[in-house]
Amino acid sequence: MKLKWFFIFVFFSTLAPAQVFEAGVFVGGSNAISDLGPSWYINPNSEAYGALFKWNKSLRYTWRISTTHTQLIMDDAASNIPARAKRGYRNETRLRDFTAGLEVNFNSFELHRFNASWTPYIFTGVSYYQYKSSFYKGDLVGFYPLGVKYNFALPLIVGVKYKIAKYFVAALETGVRYSFNDNLDGSHPIGPGYESYAFGNTASNDWYVFSGMTLTYTFGKKPCTQCYN
Repeated sequence: MKLKWFFIFVFFSTLAPAQVFEAGVFVGGSNAISDLGPSWYINPNSEAYGALFKWNKSLRYTWRISTTHTQLIMDDAASNIPARAKRGYRNETRLRDFTAGLEVNFNSFELHRFNASWTPYIFTGVSYYQYKSSFYKGDLVGFYPLGVKYNFALPLIVGVKYKIAKYFVAALETGVRYSFNDNLDGSHPIGPGYESYAFGNTASNDWYVFSGMTLTYTFGKKPCTQCYN
């Protein structure tokens, strides 16, 4: 048994020098695609911020985890749909997103060379989010809170990143999340007695979107295969 753990330790020790990590922040904006407000997919109308960590497994593949916080704003007054603009509903919900998955670079992205390096990338994985649920109780009351809810989402992020200095990488990206939920905006509450409060398209789930910039600091040992490059 001790011999087995010895070989496991040796195996992971040999991998360690090839590990290159990134840690940093995300700043940008958010918007929702729902039964309230505009129908544009990229339309930031509220601040979003967060943190992320990456493990660059190779020049093409990166494991990534992140957390992002925002106040989702859904406002009919800003809608491009005349019927919504006339209706005039508005709702907000505090949302916290936790995402993990795989980022794929279109080009080989070299963190250790001093020359400029850039690449487009795409990311997918799984998201888990927390939000404040609500329902529309009437014109005199407006949206009434139901409490904090949790759910999973399917993320898809596209962006482009650039090595701006020896230890820093900047990226511009947009990420959509399919929420598997039709009540981010309070239009489709679930539960006994709430069905009568539903409005809009109850057959279509909501999305939420983060658009902005990431800045990461790189650290970790340089792979031996690149020692003399």
